[in-house]
Amino acid sequence: MKLLIAYGSLGKFFHLKEFTDELEKQDVKVKLVHDIEFSRGFPSKNISEWVNGDKKFKELIATFQPDAVFTDRQTHFAIHSINAGIPTFVLLRGHYWQEYFWGMKTLGNNFKTRIVLWLRNRISEKVFQNSTAILPICKYLEDVVKEQYPNQHTGVFLEGIDSERWHHTEKINLKHPCVGLVQDANWWGKTKELLILEEVLEKMPDVHFYWIGDGQYRKRIIERLNKFENFNWLGRMEYPNEVRKFLESIDVYALITGMDLAPLTLKEAQLMEKPVIATDVGGDKEMMVDGKTGFLVREGDADDIIEKLRQILDDQNLAQKMGREGRNFVSEQFNWEKVAKNFLEIIKPHLNKQ
Repeated sequence: MKLLIAYGSLGKFFHLKEFTDELEKQDVKVKLVHDIEFSRGFPSKNISEWVNGDKKFKELIATFQPDAVFTDRQTHFAIHSINAGIPTFVLLRGHYWQEYFWGMKTLGNNFKTRIVLWLRNRISEKVFQNSTAILPICKYLEDVVKEQYPNQHTGVFLEGIDSERWHHTEKINLKHPCVGLVQDANWWGKTKELLILEEVLEKMPDVHFYWIGDGQYRKRIIERLNKFENFNWLGRMEYPNEVRKFLESIDVYALITGMDLAPLTLKEAQLMEKPVIATDVGGDKEMMVDGKTGFLVREGDADDIIEKLRQILDDQNLAQKMGREGRNFVSEQFNWEKVAKNFLEIIKPHLNKQ
């Protein structure tokens, strides 16, 4: 079997390369490419690419002759693959329809931006409607997809992680007890939940909160939280080495969010043997074990966050036990061997129909 994998974000190459390596161990010939190197179109400013954007794609297909294509976003690459009659499987990492709604609501005041968002949505919908199957990254998101496209094939693609990369390392200088947050602020529907920390910071003055991440809404969050001496924004950190050091240094990892699906940092924190708390939204509950590797907390409930943090910070034995359980859980459920086997089980029935 020959599989062509196209990645969009350079930040995802790291993980798809690990996936590629595991597939090759299972006798799959894989070629991993950056989608925009082989297929261009809107919103490229080069109009000629809108017409001739599939030339390199055709050359790639003619040379590699894949049995299937797996792409991690909805772009022209996926459309060209579908039009070429190749079984095309589309990875869905985010709640696309909520993201589009919030994008139009918060960014759509600008006419040009609104047109760009609308045209990108047309591309995405065409990919969703005509791909062989949509592969969401958690069961929660699969249910969302089925509501949007009840007749479309789906299969949950649980993103893997290499536990050996997340090991004990040197620490950075932080004040303790402390809580660490690793999340960007690019989508207001997700980011605004961080504002609940105003009440938490006020009621837990003895606990230090450190946030690493960035994004277009970062300033709005910092303006509200910077008034507290126990809050610190550390900016971005180099991934994975500096993030690993940060996770090694904190006492508890917290994911405070209005929406998340399969947050990688939640897995990474557990692999670093840190107890975790996460807002009970989206697919967060699928990425941890409530009461065993950490605690889920109610959305918008500062008192629940405070209560769960106190339970962990005041009981070192509980914190250490949750940390160990977390590493075991993620290592067993999200190793690349298991992910690759699950992926092949999903796509092979569709290939046999061709």
